[in-house]
Amino acid sequence: MENARKSSIVSRANSIGSTSASSVPNTDDEDSDYHQESFKESYKDQRRRAHTQAEQKRRDAIKKGYNDLQAIVPTCEQQDFSISSQKLSKAIVLQKTIDYIQFLHKEKKKQEEEVSTLRKDVMALKIMKVNYEQIVKAHQDNPNEGKNQISDEVKFNVFQGIMDSLFQSFNASVSVTSFQELSACVFSWIEEHCKPQTLQDIVIRVLHKVKSQLY
Repeated sequence: MENARKSSIVSRANSIGSTSASSVPNTDDEDSDYHQESFKESYKDQRRRAHTQAEQKRRDAIKKGYNDLQAIVPTCEQQDFSISSQKLSKAIVLQKTIDYIQFLHKEKKKQEEEVSTLRKDVMALKIMKVNYEQIVKAHQDNPNEGKNQISDEVKFNVFQGIMDSLFQSFNASVSVTSFQELSACVFSWIEEHCKPQTLQDIVIRVLHKVKSQLY
């Protein structure tokens, strides 16, 4: 009887212990799940915050770019005081910037053409300078050359002789029936009677004639 009672007491104790153990929550597993969930939420917050900051930096950079354009482009300055309080839209700023760049390209091309023209002028002046230096040197080497200088009348006689000879062929070759025919005959006369060799022969003939008259 005594042994049976002790066995009953032990059995009830084991039953109570098992029930108590099963009713106690698993605190280690719950703590692990809580920390993992908190970490996930923290990582999402960090990504969201980083994305927000990156987006804000992008917007700030765009805003700064438009402000710089308005400060650089003269046409972006407000001229009308009635709308001076209104902010220029991005589309207007971009269009004015495009117009200003196109204007600068045209000015650059114009300046390049002017520089090219000036370079040609400088080259021509250098050639003239060399020629004048040669003329001065020739006069210095031959100081008595000016004593035998030809008069203006003789120069006119030479020019007149050349023109008279050219006019004879011109008058014989060119027809004046109509302006169209005149134009065609002029070009034909130039091609035939104004060749370098023909002009040289005329000038030599006139010079010999004038020389024979002088001496």
